Amino acid sequence: MSKKNVVFNSILGDLIYGFIEEKKAVGYNYTKGSSLLRQFDTLANKERLAELKLPKELVLLWTEKRPNETASTRNGRISIVRGLAKYMVRLGHEAYIFPPAAIVIYRYSYIPYIFTEIELKGIFTVCDSLNVSSVSPNRHLILSLLLRILYGCGLRISEALNLTLCDVDLDQGSLFIRDTKFGKERIVPMAETLTERCRLFIDKIHQFNADDTFLFASPYGGRYKESTIYKLFRDILWKAGISHSGRGPRLHDIRHSYSVHCLKKWVLNGEDLTSLLPYLSTFLGHVDLRGTQHYLRLTGDLYPNILATVERNSSSIIPEVLFDEAD
Repeated sequence: MSKKNVVFNSILGDLIYGFIEEKKAVGYNYTKGSSLLRQFDTLANKERLAELKLPKELVLLWTEKRPNETASTRNGRISIVRGLAKYMVRLGHEAYIFPPAAIVIYRYSYIPYIFTEIELKGIFTVCDSLNVSSVSPNRHLILSLLLRILYGCGLRISEALNLTLCDVDLDQGSLFIRDTKFGKERIVPMAETLTERCRLFIDKIHQFNADDTFLFASPYGGRYKESTIYKLFRDILWKAGISHSGRGPRLHDIRHSYSVHCLKKWVLNGEDLTSLLPYLSTFLGHVDLRGTQHYLRLTGDLYPNILATVERNSSSIIPEVLFDEAD
C-alpha cells in the first residue's frame, strides 16, 4: 500500500495508514482490512472528528448492525476498529476499545467437506476421461493436473492458478508459491508421480513458451479464473456422483482434505504432532498455527476411531473454535 494511491481524509488518516503498514510488516496482506478502514475513515470525516482520538460514540456508530448484514460481516468491522483502537492506545492516544465480551466471533463458521480417498479417486478418474473442448483444447489436461496439484500440495486455488513455468522446478520436484493470501512465499515439494505429471504436461503444452507463461494458461490469454474452474469443478463432482449444494463441496475443500488426511496418517503412525504441526503450517502457508490446529480438531471429529488417540497425545494443541477476534 502506498500513500500515493491510498488517501485517508480524516484526522485519523496518518494513524490508520500506520496501523495498516504495521499489519503488513508482520506478514498480513490486509487488503480487506484496508478496505474496511477506508470506509471507517470516510465515516470519521463525515462525523467531523476534530481530535486525534477515537471516541466511544464514533466506535458505537461504526459497529451498529446494518440492515440485512450478517453476523460475520459485522464482526469483521468490529475486529478492525478494535485493532485500530489498540494501536492508538499503544501510541499514547485516547481510544475506545470495543469490549471483546460484547460479541462472540465464530472463526470457523463453515464446516469443510472432507473428501474420502475413494471420492478423490473418482474425481481424478473423471478428469482423466474428459473430452477435448473445442473452445479450450487443453482444458481436459489442465483440470487433470490442476486438481491433483490442489490435493497433492495442499494449495489454495489462487496459488495454483498463479503458477508460472519458472515456478515449477522439475529437477527438484517443487513449486515456488508467490503472491499468497498472507503475502508469504514458500517452496512446496511434490511427490515424484506429481512431478512427472508436471513434466509431461509442460512438454505437451508449453514446450516453446516463455518462463513467465502461466502454467494453467487460458486460451484467451492470461490464466484461468477461479470462477471458471469452480464451474467446471461442479460438473466434475456431478459426473463423479458427488452431490453438490449451494454450500459445497468447494474447491477449497480439496486443500482441507489434504490437511486432514495428512494429520490422520500421522496420528495412525504414532507421529509426534506437536513437532510436526509447524511443518504442516509452513507447508500450507498459514500465518500462524491456529489454522493448522483447526485441522487437528476436524481430524478427530471426522474419524471417531482415532479421536481417543488425538485427545490422548494432542489435547494441549487442539484449539478452541471461538475467538474474540476475526482475522
